Amino acid sequence: MTKAIMIQGAGSNVGKSMLVAGIARAAVKRGLSVAPFKPQNMSNNAAVTVDGGEIGRAQALQALACGLNPVVDMNPVLLKPESEVGAQVVVQGQRLTTMKARDYGRMKSTLMPAVLDSFHRLSAQHDLIIIEGAGSPAEVNLRSGDIANMGFATAAGVPVALIGDIDRGGVIAQLVGTHAVLPQEDRDLIRAFGINKFRGDPTLFSDGMDIIADRTGWAPLGIIPWFADAWKLPAEDVMDIASRAGGPIKIAVPKLNRIANFDDLDPLSASPDISVEIVPEGRPLPADADLILIPGSKSTIADLAHFRVQGWDIDLHAHIRRGGHVLGVCGGYQMLGREIIDEDGIEGPPARVPGLGHLDVVTVMKPEKRLARTSAVHIASGETVDGYEIHIGNTTGPDCANAWLQIDGRGEGAANHDGRVQGCYLHGLFASDGFRSLFLEKLGAAPVATDYQAGVTKTLDDLAQHLETHMDIDALLAMAAPVKGSG
Repeated sequence: MTKAIMIQGAGSNVGKSMLVAGIARAAVKRGLSVAPFKPQNMSNNAAVTVDGGEIGRAQALQALACGLNPVVDMNPVLLKPESEVGAQVVVQGQRLTTMKARDYGRMKSTLMPAVLDSFHRLSAQHDLIIIEGAGSPAEVNLRSGDIANMGFATAAGVPVALIGDIDRGGVIAQLVGTHAVLPQEDRDLIRAFGINKFRGDPTLFSDGMDIIADRTGWAPLGIIPWFADAWKLPAEDVMDIASRAGGPIKIAVPKLNRIANFDDLDPLSASPDISVEIVPEGRPLPADADLILIPGSKSTIADLAHFRVQGWDIDLHAHIRRGGHVLGVCGGYQMLGREIIDEDGIEGPPARVPGLGHLDVVTVMKPEKRLARTSAVHIASGETVDGYEIHIGNTTGPDCANAWLQIDGRGEGAANHDGRVQGCYLHGLFASDGFRSLFLEKLGAAPVATDYQAGVTKTLDDLAQHLETHMDIDALLAMAAPVKGSG
């Protein structure tokens, strides 16, 4: 009989995604067949699944922790912000619509059948489902029609463990306050609590644990110290993107407003000769960068305008004039061209805007989205490059004759006359060790034989052990309840 337990947070960014990955890994090591599930996620960092859809990147990492390929049922509703007030709504891996937050609030309850359908389909295949909530159940103003936290837990009859983040302060108020504002039926679903991201001597908070337990009646699961190697795992939230000082080769990345699929940066940050500098708005692109990498974007035209407002277009031109290298991936590739045409208004009002002009290509936006896990060949070296495509838009022009990748016999990407400015639609290309090594050698890095995926796997094992040491995993798994109708 399949069982399930849900991990919710007393606030956003308390570390739920990482905890679910570590708990799942620990459960797998106990011999269980485990799958992750997140009813509703909001992220522009998506992963392409083996069944041809897209889900949040965190659920793909959690799937890896479970030894599984990611499938759309692991995250049936994905919201991809396109503006301050609107987002693309992806249901069971495919784009449903784009709407404003207020409109989505009115229709989200209609998605519960699809959410439960995915949950029960997963449950039929595994021993244990570990569910991740979104945001916080304390947002009781959003309780009506909720599908992400207590609304789902109630509909599925799933018990909950609530996690507080002591690093941001006020953790007693986070947890006790959540208990205070929840209706009784929701309180009754919460069985336990834990404290995450502790720094220092955890015994100093033993009285705090007692206070929370006394005020709530929830069982304490432990005080989890800060996991120092968290940066080695792919980040989902844009808040988690950080510069990483490593070696003498500097890669500068402008932090776009709607940056998307930034997992391209993770293998670079893990490379010993590389320093990755994330450049926030208001700061120039560094003059000493060896490579400027323009990442993907959920709203290419809007992010291109933001790029210009920062003066980064001038910095980029100077970088190229000095002989620096440039790589644009997906939206960044589109920005590097001569023009972006969106006559159908896919990203906003219909528009034709000039690009940065460093590649002789033109991008035409079309409503069809390409979603594919892709294996390419690096033409110059013959190295296999595995990645994924997730984009709208078709890019053509003279510089496409300088394609530097090949996919199923067709050229992919473009380069300028001297090859120092390149672009492509293939995300995840730096996770391929051979290609990454060759690419970084071109920038002056020493050749290093590193296995990026093995490093991620080891970090997941270390995370599981970290939780085994500081969290009562056995007690948590004992709280998991049978899934209704799972047999």
